[in-house]
Amino acid sequence: MDKTLRRILRYFFSGTLFIVPLVATVYFFFESFRWLDGLLNLPYPGVGFAIIVGVVTVFGYLTTHYAFRTVTDVLDQTINKIPLVKLIYSSLRDLIGAFVGERRKFDKPVLVEINRENKLYQIGFITEQDLSELGLHDMVSVYLPHSYAISGIHYIVPRDRVRALNIPGTLAMKYIVSGGVSGLSELRHDAPPQNA
Repeated sequence: MDKTLRRILRYFFSGTLFIVPLVATVYFFFESFRWLDGLLNLPYPGVGFAIIVGVVTVFGYLTTHYAFRTVTDVLDQTINKIPLVKLIYSSLRDLIGAFVGERRKFDKPVLVEINRENKLYQIGFITEQDLSELGLHDMVSVYLPHSYAISGIHYIVPRDRVRALNIPGTLAMKYIVSGGVSGLSELRHDAPPQNA
């Protein structure tokens, strides 16, 4: 292959690496806006999304004030009395709370030893430190997200097979979800230079 053709191919693949994620992201948001606008039957694109963000933000503001918090507590208690609704509501509330709020769960990245003989490890997040209620005194609960998916596997593993990582949870999640392609480069840029 001649030099010019190789250069053109290199430029093409470089452009692809830049454009495909950008177009996919724009397409995802565009379709989300269209879906929300269609749901609310609004003629201007993005208005439905803005309204929903505004309503959720106002509701979030109100829940931080004591007077409104009693209303949300009563609503929460009422929902928790309905069997099937309680299961769905509390699961979703806990899942969202694991990412945001005061009781975040995905802020403690760890390295889990999967196979001692072959020295296989996987990055995950401790979701529960104390499992003594289950009779598992030296065990911890670890969530191992899948790459490029909104799913993962939950394991209960011996405490001595888990090692804390000294990195932010957001970078660990980015590293895992990207299949190990991104996330660590941000750590390298932030790290102080090493002396040889």
